[in-house]
Amino acid sequence: MSKPRSTKRLIDGVLLIDKPYDISSNNALQKARWLLNAAKAGHTGVLDPLATGLLPVCLGEATKFSSYLLDADKGYRATVKFGVVTTTGDVEGEVVSERPAVFDRDALLVAMEGFRGEISQVPPMYSALKHQGKPLYEYARAGIEIEREARRVTIHQLELISLDGDTAVIDVVCSKGTYIRTLACDIGETLGCGAHLIGLRRTATGGFSLGEAHTLAGLEGLEMAAREALLMPADVLVRHLPQTELADGEIGKFMNGQPVLFAEKCEKMQRFRVYHASTRSFMGLGEARDDGRLHPIRLLATQAATS
Repeated sequence: MSKPRSTKRLIDGVLLIDKPYDISSNNALQKARWLLNAAKAGHTGVLDPLATGLLPVCLGEATKFSSYLLDADKGYRATVKFGVVTTTGDVEGEVVSERPAVFDRDALLVAMEGFRGEISQVPPMYSALKHQGKPLYEYARAGIEIEREARRVTIHQLELISLDGDTAVIDVVCSKGTYIRTLACDIGETLGCGAHLIGLRRTATGGFSLGEAHTLAGLEGLEMAAREALLMPADVLVRHLPQTELADGEIGKFMNGQPVLFAEKCEKMQRFRVYHASTRSFMGLGEARDDGRLHPIRLLATQAATS
């Protein structure tokens, strides 16, 4: 007789993972989900298999708010090797050209200065962007080059940490949609020698830092209760939004999908974190509209069942 399947648990929260090298974000997500025996999980932005670092994982009802981290700025530590260009812009690709990396620290700093602020980037062919329903990397692997439009991204911070011969370590804080591989390659071309990425580590996203993250190996060595204790509540994903409280008489209507009167002064169509005034429980998100009401946007089903 086959063993009965274990029942997945309805567990809500956010777990910060330090994704290891050479596994996909989805594999890391599924490992975390298995460790917590969670019924539902989702991540908040993909890291390449060769990239390591901060990967927030949303469990249960927290998945309803994961999109807010997709749009957040990101921080990275990149290790760049100058003088060698590869097909993929990183160590996985084949070498297509080699040029002497003849520059000093001052020249690199001058080159980097041109990439701060709002810049244009052409997405790399080895990326998951879709063209006619297929990711670009599938065309690239078939030797087909697809014309790509340049995109506007913002490099908020770009700092040189170290330079050792032809290899530099650079810290980047950037807007969503920024390709660090492309940034490295473009800096290399500005210096006239080309470059590719040999290491990438995400250090921050959406107000979270790598220092708060946990390795999968470390999680595996903990008891279930200790793993659960590391979960953060769902509202940490939307802590950048203002908050408001609803009294007992309003919370039932709100959680049943009905707008409620809202007297706070705010910008048009502003979103709020909504809490139960009596219990201080996070209930979900509401949107204040010009009809003077707070409209439900995203609600926690577990709270709706008890309100």
